[in-house]
Amino acid sequence: MVRQMDLGRAALGGMWDLACIAVLSSCVWRVGGSVHEYVHAKFTPQGNAYVLFGGSEGLYASTSQANRSGIGNGLSYIRFDHSLSFRRPDILASKHDPAEQNSGLVEAIVFEVADVDRLGGSAYGGQLALCCTEDLARDVGCTKGEVIYRPSAEDSNWPQSVKFHFKGNDVEARASVQQVKITRTGMYILYFIFCDPQLEGLEVDGTTVWKNPSGYLPGRMMPLVSFYGVMSLAYLILGAVWFYQYARFWRDILQLQNCITVVIALGMAEVALWYFDYLNFNSTGRRPVAITIWAVTIGAIKKTFSRLLILVVSMGYGVVRPTLGGLTSKVLLLGGIFFLASESLDVVEHVGRIDEVASRTRLLLLLPVAILDAIFILWIFTSLSKTLEKLQVKRSVAKLVLYRKFTNFVVVAVLIAVSWIGYELFYKASDPVGEYWQRAWIISSFWNILTFLLLCAICALWAPSQNSTRYAYSEEVGEDFDDEEAVALASNGMLKPMTEPEKASAKQEKKDRKSLNTDVFSLDDELEEDKRE
Repeated sequence: MVRQMDLGRAALGGMWDLACIAVLSSCVWRVGGSVHEYVHAKFTPQGNAYVLFGGSEGLYASTSQANRSGIGNGLSYIRFDHSLSFRRPDILASKHDPAEQNSGLVEAIVFEVADVDRLGGSAYGGQLALCCTEDLARDVGCTKGEVIYRPSAEDSNWPQSVKFHFKGNDVEARASVQQVKITRTGMYILYFIFCDPQLEGLEVDGTTVWKNPSGYLPGRMMPLVSFYGVMSLAYLILGAVWFYQYARFWRDILQLQNCITVVIALGMAEVALWYFDYLNFNSTGRRPVAITIWAVTIGAIKKTFSRLLILVVSMGYGVVRPTLGGLTSKVLLLGGIFFLASESLDVVEHVGRIDEVASRTRLLLLLPVAILDAIFILWIFTSLSKTLEKLQVKRSVAKLVLYRKFTNFVVVAVLIAVSWIGYELFYKASDPVGEYWQRAWIISSFWNILTFLLLCAICALWAPSQNSTRYAYSEEVGEDFDDEEAVALASNGMLKPMTEPEKASAKQEKKDRKSLNTDVFSLDDELEEDKRE
């Protein structure tokens, strides 16, 4: 926590970040969705005040049709449930007279990010204080012992303060159900604050409920319901086309095409689970742990399989070489490590959470994933280079054209991904307090779209057909005519049988090639792996 608060948004934004870290590290405040739960949460000294960060969410304003029934009734609010209670140590409570009407005050301050600089005040330009003192009461006009805040220029009712009083020598102050209605769309923050040092050691238990007009789903997540609904439809269409082709030509299916089928099935399961996860979340206010864990796990498996699929395709598996040979164990090891790293990051980010993970925690988990992704990219391009070289030496024209197209797709995807990472860094740096929360859903959704488009490209290039087996790996030496060369590429990129003149020309080229050195793999460091198989 910062020891001194400078006037301005940056200081309070920093206080918010540090408060998040302190709370998360002590595990006293949990988020189970739009229901924010506090378990023995403790306050932190901040200047002349004691502060507890209560949560933040993007909320849409209540709609004009706010009289409807059900979850999507158009109402938007922050509700303090009857379960919310403040408990002070017994020794502090015993110091007060049982007849005392007000023996302690805790305030819940709800404000929009844009109004953050309206909290606190200072006398004669001195240190900024959250709590009103005698001097500030005289100079600023605040009430001694209460939190200082100035009404917003746009709405005099904001920020809002909900007060909780201790009576007599009571140990506990329990809240009656109160709602703060949201009338403006924005990012809202909740702080619990008390000014009386005699309340030091106070703990908070209970829940607050944050609701949007259409349900309990946080504002920055609301578009994800529609997004995953559309992605489910897109995967369904891709799966239907692929499985139709798969069923038609099941006798000619390659092992590589089986791998593609697995990735499509995993993608369909992942987006469907996320769709139902957000639907359930929206109706209950709590994230369904079981569905979320399944979605996260299947998503991590799909990401791992997708990377491995691109890698083995780049190595020429099933087209240029029949097996991966001695590289199989290395490929599986990299995939296993990536799965563990990705699963750890996604579980921490999604299971039972809606808030942003503290930056240090996220960096610690994100770094291994980024390093492994870099290894995948380097290995993919290295393998593509070797595969293209092999095909050029062997003069496998159809396969060479195919792999050049695939290389172009991968290069474009990597360039787009790098550009998007730059945009993400700019977005995070320019929005430290979440003012642009309405765009946040695009950040995570982009990677799903890019993965889907790359999968579509692979499906188009390696679609099941009657020429699949002809297009697979085949030994060239000792054959009068190579099966792969019995087909040519049409202008639209699809395979078509060669005409008789084309076959004759290819046979002549085959004879000319026999005089060349056929030991083309001698310069390739993967020769030994191939021979082992």
